[in-house]
Amino acid sequence: MAKPFEVTDETFEQEVLNSEQPVLIDFWAEWCGPCRMIAPSVKAIAEDYDGVLRVGKMDVDDNPAIPGRYGIIGIPTLMLFKKGEAVARITGAMPKERILAQVLPHIEAPVKN
Repeated sequence: MAKPFEVTDETFEQEVLNSEQPVLIDFWAEWCGPCRMIAPSVKAIAEDYDGVLRVGKMDVDDNPAIPGRYGIIGIPTLMLFKKGEAVARITGAMPKERILAQVLPHIEAPVKN
């Protein structure tokens, strides 16, 4: 089963922008309560859509450059990248279904429950 992979400022271009598959990045921090609230949903999305969507996590405290480049000022923020471009941004804690409602229109995947 796939699980979210770690993304850093150094690996972002290769792992996200150059990815053949769409990539959902969870910008988070250890101290962030809402980030911990959505972590199970992010993990479930990684498992459910393995093979059609890559899911990564970037700790904003350890990696300030990329969040700064994309104007991340609140966490959790999820961003979907497709062919090197940001195509969706989701800010705040929300249920898995609401996250998927914004992600699925951008990926070619069967709808899962």
